[in-house]
Amino acid sequence: MTTPPNIVLVHGAWADGSSWSSVVERLQAGGFHVTAPQFPLTSLADDVARLRQVLDFQDGPTVVAGHSYGGQIITALGTDAPNVAGLVYIAAFGLDQGESLGALLSQGPPTPALAHLFTDKQGFGWLSEDDFVNHFAADVDPVRARVMYAVQQALAGSAFTDVMGVPAWKSQPCWYLVASNDEAIPPAAERQFAKRMGATTVEIPSSHVAMVSHPDKVARLIESAAQAVPA
Repeated sequence: MTTPPNIVLVHGAWADGSSWSSVVERLQAGGFHVTAPQFPLTSLADDVARLRQVLDFQDGPTVVAGHSYGGQIITALGTDAPNVAGLVYIAAFGLDQGESLGALLSQGPPTPALAHLFTDKQGFGWLSEDDFVNHFAADVDPVRARVMYAVQQALAGSAFTDVMGVPAWKSQPCWYLVASNDEAIPPAAERQFAKRMGATTVEIPSSHVAMVSHPDKVARLIESAAQAVPA
């Protein structure tokens, strides 16, 4: 019997590894070895270093899934992605070489989830409670959404100015979940990311945090990626 690939889940900004909990349960029930580490969000370089650390102790091929800014982290692996057999983007950034998050987000007005983003004295950005509960996690039970708000991890401001090198999606098979009700990343941008990376794409009526509000569909897409990559 063939051993299924490992799965590593990469959380985004204003979230942590626990945001993947319901997806982890489903993937573990399907027989997958899953890791959902915490990322420091102190710089893109630090976050990529953490991902490489986790990939280094995976025994065999690994599917890596990233949510939101987590897509930036997995993309920044570039052409040097040991053990990686496929990439899954969940309502995530999929930048191309020479692009930055700040330049992309400045092309239009702030999305509702980021409308009142504020920066602390150390240069880290935070979301307000209203924007988090009503826009970032709009289709999550408000009680749970407020818990998610309470444990949010702030993102270093440098993440918005870091310029992408050669993206990993140019050399890896990709899957993409578009959240059509996303109020953090415009759904049109998500569709553009998916199209230019040639990703196998599904679209669901979800807020930005699809892995929380639609864990079955997110787990199913990751499973389909794991089944498609070489063992």
